[in-house]
Amino acid sequence: MNNLDPKYEALFTPWKVGNVEIKNRIVMCPMGGTSLFGWFELGGCHFDKEAAKLFLERAQNNVGLIIPGIAPLRDTFWGKWLWQNPKMFEDLKVFMDEIHKTGAKLFVQLTAGMGRSWAITELVAPLHKNKFTRAILKPILDTSHELACPSPQPSRWAHDIICPEITVEQIHEIIEAFAKTAKLCMDAGVDGVEVHAVHEGYLLDQFAIEFFNKRTDNYGGSFENRYRFAVEVVDAIKKACGKDFPVSLRYSVESKMKGFCEGAMPGEDYVEVGRNMEESEKAAKYLQDAGYDMLNADNGTYDSWYWAHPPMYMPENCNLEDVAHIKKFVEIPVVCAGRMDPETGAAAIAEGKIDGMGVARQFLTDPEWITKLIENRIEDIKPCICCHAGCFNFSSSKGHANTQDLTDTMGLARCALNPETMQSKKYNIQPAKKAKKVAVIGGGIGGMEAAIVCAKRGHSVTLYEKSGELGGVFIAAASPSFKEKDRALIVWYRREISRYPSITVKLNTEVTDVKSLGADEVIVATGAKAKRIPIPGVEKSIEAVDFLLGKKQVGERIVVIGGGLTGCEIAYELFLQGKKPAIVEMMDDLIVTPGICLANTSYLRDCFKANNLPVYLETGVKEIKDGAVVVADKEGKTFEIEADSVILSVGYNPAPIETKGVHVIGDAQKVGNLRSVIWGAWDVATKI
Repeated sequence: MNNLDPKYEALFTPWKVGNVEIKNRIVMCPMGGTSLFGWFELGGCHFDKEAAKLFLERAQNNVGLIIPGIAPLRDTFWGKWLWQNPKMFEDLKVFMDEIHKTGAKLFVQLTAGMGRSWAITELVAPLHKNKFTRAILKPILDTSHELACPSPQPSRWAHDIICPEITVEQIHEIIEAFAKTAKLCMDAGVDGVEVHAVHEGYLLDQFAIEFFNKRTDNYGGSFENRYRFAVEVVDAIKKACGKDFPVSLRYSVESKMKGFCEGAMPGEDYVEVGRNMEESEKAAKYLQDAGYDMLNADNGTYDSWYWAHPPMYMPENCNLEDVAHIKKFVEIPVVCAGRMDPETGAAAIAEGKIDGMGVARQFLTDPEWITKLIENRIEDIKPCICCHAGCFNFSSSKGHANTQDLTDTMGLARCALNPETMQSKKYNIQPAKKAKKVAVIGGGIGGMEAAIVCAKRGHSVTLYEKSGELGGVFIAAASPSFKEKDRALIVWYRREISRYPSITVKLNTEVTDVKSLGADEVIVATGAKAKRIPIPGVEKSIEAVDFLLGKKQVGERIVVIGGGLTGCEIAYELFLQGKKPAIVEMMDDLIVTPGICLANTSYLRDCFKANNLPVYLETGVKEIKDGAVVVADKEGKTFEIEADSVILSVGYNPAPIETKGVHVIGDAQKVGNLRSVIWGAWDVATKI
């Protein structure tokens, strides 16, 4: 580690969890979809070779401790218990031998369940609501078991579904399953297990939080009763595996909840209805004394999901202060997760504030990021932009459960920026059978990605960009103050493009005739054009891109027409600037597009609500006047909203320069997001 910057040295010191020594302080945190036993698999649990490949590659790149994503103790489909599958643990043993050759350690995370937080989909919700179809479905997918809670209460995802109360018999079955499964893991060479979780509002956390737990038996009421389930779990594991087998606990310091489906903003003065700091101080020590050997900690529940799954709007290291505080009340190691940056993490470890730095999504984007850190190649690290578009894109809006496509729901832990993550069979780089001359028209993210993939495969690429810089419309998208990772991604792409001698970049070059390029293959990545709405005064409005690029200035009172993701992010940026934005949206909620994670959308919705930012839903724009926008609500009532400026953000239409005899990708083919742009580029570039 001769090249390691001294400010990161604390990250690379050894530490112990119980009697298990870990070589460095970097913990790969669990992410749904990365379970070694499969995730939401129609064929039932099995040893997941794709997840195993993911972890082995990260282990070979210097991670200290790996914690795979949740493994449901009971199969989501068919209801078989994990401990009833001995072949799976035989495969696990072989894998653990390979992991240990790298010097890394691995804990398997086991879950008691999700309860009200189970992300029931739009497809499954109506089947559950009907008693007849629920009964027919039960042998395949027991929705009542998946939704079972400490007390009857609405589902987080489908508010008209009342989750049933879990029975004491079911609780005891789960505790027994923890012990049996943990023993099989230990016998397979796993270094420890993590209990999921008094964390994020999952089942054990629902028992612990009085807001969710209204039971009157031994598992509800008093502090001891509410934490009894979690205590009995670790007790059973220790009896089965011995006191020296490490058991970590995924733990939320504070719930950050103001109410049902309503979270608290960073720095907001609010009344905590979940676990507050006073109780957390007591709970952390109580759980330590019960036998837990580590706290893997952050904040939040599914009602305040942006604390546990921070989008780009949340501050970096957003949970560090609370986690560092809770460490004062325990003697066991404490890991902190939540947009941690290595410099801050290293400093916190050096100062004894925490023991380990938890990182999750960055491992999906760049499997080699620790190696690059050690070699002082920081600029080569491809940054995670906290978009959740591939790794956790469960989406929801008013009146809808998880609106994400079921096949997408079953494919968590992929990455918008790195298609190979958890999809290595579909997306991989193979040398081209014949080297070709490839022309790529458009130097946005899609064009750059296609050029890089083609170059890696042995093609000669000429990249044409009509402006004077690479980045395309993403330059505008990355301009808000909270998009520092997006801006870093553009820098990364420009640098990466420059590394390939086989890529020639021609800036300030507009292509009008693809046949004149003399290329064997042409990829069109010319993006999309903004839509215009046919109303009087539309010429008085400012296009979203023009505002984002600073081409047009705005006044104090701004009406943003369009409450999609771009419109909401513009309103948020204006709010951060101290302006007075208002949003007008025709739909019944903000950001109704599937595939945009609820952690991201709920942050924006909660922020606007907490700060009294005017949002006019189910409202159409009739006219833009000097100083006002004329709108009509769903009853047809017309009124005016005062405005010094109006920003138009009503979507885009594909704008390919050519469609015949070429490959059209990205927004030029179909308007989407960064995930569809990059994956689409691979769909074409890997087949040329």
